[in-house]
Amino acid sequence: MILQIGTYLLVEKFILISIVLAISLLVAMYSTYAERKVAAVIQDRRGPNRAGPFGILQPLADGAKLFFKEEIIPSHSTRFLFILGPSLAMLTACMTGAVIPWGDSLHLGGHVVPLQVADVNIGILFIFGVVSLGVYGIMIGAWASNNKFSLLGGIRAASQIISYELAMGLSLIALLMLTGSLSLNDIVRQQHGFWKNGYFTWNFFRQPIGFLIFLVCAFAECNRTPFDLAECENELVNGYHTEYSSMKLGFYLFAEYVNMFISSAVMATLFFGGFNFPFMDHLGLSANWITILGVVALFVKTGFFIFLFMWVRWTIPRFRYDQLMKLGWKMLIPLALLNMVVTGGAALFFNH
Repeated sequence: MILQIGTYLLVEKFILISIVLAISLLVAMYSTYAERKVAAVIQDRRGPNRAGPFGILQPLADGAKLFFKEEIIPSHSTRFLFILGPSLAMLTACMTGAVIPWGDSLHLGGHVVPLQVADVNIGILFIFGVVSLGVYGIMIGAWASNNKFSLLGGIRAASQIISYELAMGLSLIALLMLTGSLSLNDIVRQQHGFWKNGYFTWNFFRQPIGFLIFLVCAFAECNRTPFDLAECENELVNGYHTEYSSMKLGFYLFAEYVNMFISSAVMATLFFGGFNFPFMDHLGLSANWITILGVVALFVKTGFFIFLFMWVRWTIPRFRYDQLMKLGWKMLIPLALLNMVVTGGAALFFNH
């Protein structure tokens, strides 16, 4: 009996992992299409419209082109590390989705199926740990290329990501003071619904400054404009992946969009209620239907943040590198510390 239950749970988790991974890759793939369409609207042009109806097959065409391109590994590179770099970047990008609660539980044939791969009580620390490993993928690939432009891009990326991780972590300490838990599932359940006891339940309304800091740091962590100094073409040719081609280049480019999707899901989970939505307790629907609508609500919120990433990219010019570091160390970190002190004082005052 115990063996049957263990086998069932193993199969359940394997299916859930496969679904989460497939959705992450699918969303990342079509984010490239959406970005080109958003850029086209902002710049008053059409965007991709040849491959399939409305250009909907363009991501498949791009993927096939990268897959069948000649793979070149420079003779002066360190071969093993050259291959390890993009592999590690892609692996860490896909791992973070494991602790995100994508929805409440489904009740199927007497079994309760939670829509979360791993409900660990240190979910936020897991995300930070995996994200901090991602910089090794960039740095290893840049160093192994034995190219000075790649190395410069890798150093830029490493210093940028490490700097903005500090501000991001400090912004979350203020949030954790209010939630009292590192579990993403607990944080989402504390934001149940939208309105309770005369106030909003979503953490954004309790931590707007913390959310703003986290949002800016998420742009920097994903190397998105205006924080794309690690790969700006006019200074570094192509940044840390200058020497890469074929699917190794594709892994680096794809990891950026997977990170953008996961970052958007994390922001929706921490600050905007996750799978909770207004009036969810007053619809008179079954628990399974509420769970399905919650999944849809989470993806709508995530889609909004993905659009925000794209909108900012095609609206704001990039910083100089000294401006980027000044923003991180002299503005965001002091602001996060101030927010943490004020939040702690307010929590003590109101609890007392």
